[in-house]
Amino acid sequence: MKALAKIPKPRYAIPILLVIATIFRIVTFRLSYLLGFDPYFHLAYIEEALKAGKWFNFFTLAFGPWGFQIKNFHPLGLWMTPAYIYKLLSPLGVSLYDAFRITPVIFGVLTVLFFYLALRRLYGDGPAFLSSLLLAMSFGHIFRSMANYYRGDNYMLFWYSVALLGIAYALTLKVKWRYSLYIIPALATGFSSAFWQAYYPIFVFVLASGLFLSIWGYLREEKYFPDATLLVLSTVLGALIANWIGGMLNYGMLGQDHGFGKAVAKKLGLTFGFVKDAYLLVHLKYLVLLALAFILALYLARRFINDFKQRAIILSIFVVMSIVILFLRFPALRELPTGFGIFTEAPIQETRPPTFHDLWAAYNVTLFLAPLFLLRLRRISWADFLVLGYVLPSLYMLSIWSRFLFIASPAIALLAGLGLLEVYGIIEPKLSGKKLVAATLVLLVVFPALSGALAFKKAWGMKPFVNEHWIRALEWLRENSNENDIVLAWWDYGHWVTYYARRAPVAQGMPNAWVAAYLLGLLDWKRAQSLGVDYVIVSYYDFLKLQSIFDTARLAKRWANLTAEGYGFAMLPMTVNLGDVMMFENEPYAVLVKPGRNAWDVSIRVGNAVGYPKELFVEKGAKVTIVPLSRFSNSGPYLYINLDYNYAFLMTEKMYNTTMARLFVRNGDERYRLVYSDGGVIKIFKLEHPNVAVERVNGTVVLRFENATGTGLGIFGFLDNGTLVFRKWYPVKGKEEFPLPLDLNGSVVIRYTYVEGRVVVDRGVFRLDMN
Repeated sequence: MKALAKIPKPRYAIPILLVIATIFRIVTFRLSYLLGFDPYFHLAYIEEALKAGKWFNFFTLAFGPWGFQIKNFHPLGLWMTPAYIYKLLSPLGVSLYDAFRITPVIFGVLTVLFFYLALRRLYGDGPAFLSSLLLAMSFGHIFRSMANYYRGDNYMLFWYSVALLGIAYALTLKVKWRYSLYIIPALATGFSSAFWQAYYPIFVFVLASGLFLSIWGYLREEKYFPDATLLVLSTVLGALIANWIGGMLNYGMLGQDHGFGKAVAKKLGLTFGFVKDAYLLVHLKYLVLLALAFILALYLARRFINDFKQRAIILSIFVVMSIVILFLRFPALRELPTGFGIFTEAPIQETRPPTFHDLWAAYNVTLFLAPLFLLRLRRISWADFLVLGYVLPSLYMLSIWSRFLFIASPAIALLAGLGLLEVYGIIEPKLSGKKLVAATLVLLVVFPALSGALAFKKAWGMKPFVNEHWIRALEWLRENSNENDIVLAWWDYGHWVTYYARRAPVAQGMPNAWVAAYLLGLLDWKRAQSLGVDYVIVSYYDFLKLQSIFDTARLAKRWANLTAEGYGFAMLPMTVNLGDVMMFENEPYAVLVKPGRNAWDVSIRVGNAVGYPKELFVEKGAKVTIVPLSRFSNSGPYLYINLDYNYAFLMTEKMYNTTMARLFVRNGDERYRLVYSDGGVIKIFKLEHPNVAVERVNGTVVLRFENATGTGLGIFGFLDNGTLVFRKWYPVKGKEEFPLPLDLNGSVVIRYTYVEGRVVVDRGVFRLDMN
């Protein structure tokens, strides 16, 4: 027991926390590929920027045929950090790929360390170590700070841990200059704006901490009013720093360059001037002033009310009245709880409220230990009030989006750690001997160990979505297509197209309703041609996402009432293969197949009913054959059997006639030519249409026309900042190539539009200064 008591001391605690936090986050480094989708975009941009020798803005390998402006995404710090870590470690033989993979681990581990150091000042060694240990082993924190998975919110939480450390020292040091330490949360909030487009919660956390500290000053200790005031004022300097950084490294998602920022500013009646971010404007114009007024009101009220119970009652009334008056008097703030409308839309899984399964996966047993924090109400302290400024907003965010499982992970760890120690503090005086030892082991060893074991199992089980099938297909596309070719694929896979194929996908990173409609056959090839699509990728995985495809199509008003009715589909794995008899099953469906010399005998069972297919397609060796049936039904489903990968698709006629099914099952048609197939997982089709190919010859750019039926070519030149500086149409009827003019008014990015009469037959985008 004495040895156990020594562990929370910094001498032992810091190495233990660093080792455990690192091990739990580095386990995914053993995987060859990155996890998820977004990291591939980030790495592709870093590679291209380092190759170009500059952090350029106009990225033409994304969102074809228009290209993408980086300033409308994250601040540049998100990409600069792995690049500079690579430059630092490259003399040791570390590659950019590996530096990128370990960057999340570095900042995740530092977050745990600073969290411990801050809590040690606020609560002491024991609570700090236990809570930090739970955070180090929390999958809720691990999954966005582990190797191979690079996300921006990792930086925001890191900077909050820095801010909390500065606040903790400012509140606990017994020196006159302690107030100067409030510069640390000011710097932390400001610097967080350099790394993630949605950094704004850190301002809310620090501001709310100041408000809760003032409430403690009102209820208990008046001496904390200056600290509360300085804490609120620190966010003013932080906002000014963030505004300054935005001018250099790009603003966050509510900045003046972002469409969402412009929409929010217009909705709230804000005008961009010196401050060029809608949230920062709201923070400086409303939140800080109202917070200071709240603190002043509490300070004055304390002067006239001495009884604690009376103070508590008046505080409750005051808070309710403040909220009512706040939203009535300042309508711009009504949107604040919804993140100015950000939280009201939920098109993808991580922007929906978390399910119990999500919560259990992230926090496991600590989810049930966190409520034990309520036991601290018996002896609540100023430190508890301070951290509630982070805990309560983060739990509110958690209730809205599952993405915030990460941001709330320190809150859950803190509540669980303090709660466990409260229980231990209650039972310790009542037990002795073996009972005390047993209770200590259960509360302080078994529960953390169980939480850690479950989290480690979860981390160890992480698998990349990308696989060899995708990599081979996309690398083939990179080697066998033009640099300006546009690719259509389901939006989940767009970032992979950017990274592995180095081609611009139509959709990536966010749901795209028209791509979904295209796959379902609601839009034809002409729509794809008008967007310059040259290649269409259809995969086995698209069919597994069929419900998501319907959900995404419904995001457009045009298809808002679309239903999956009639689009019957089932994927059936092979369960029996005896050579002359095969069985494919997926309840309630079962398909019995007996290959014959002249015809195949196929029966389909659905429950107790038996029927026959209308048509049978069999793929083997990447070749699809329409196989005669000994028994068929004109009203039966279509059946596709893949003998390379041993599965079958069962489809209604309506589903069979979708673009995705027609291409995949029939290996293309007269409009779509199959150019790549691995036999049943990934298939790439070339859309046959008049096409423009970019060729670079001796320092000049030549646009060559394939199937040259076009009559006009529009050339649009842009500066790297997105400013249109050149625009001209050229007659090209009968021409097979067009040398790009040398004088394009300083353009570095070219968009082109190839037309036949008034019909757009091709589009594209490319940079002049990069190949």
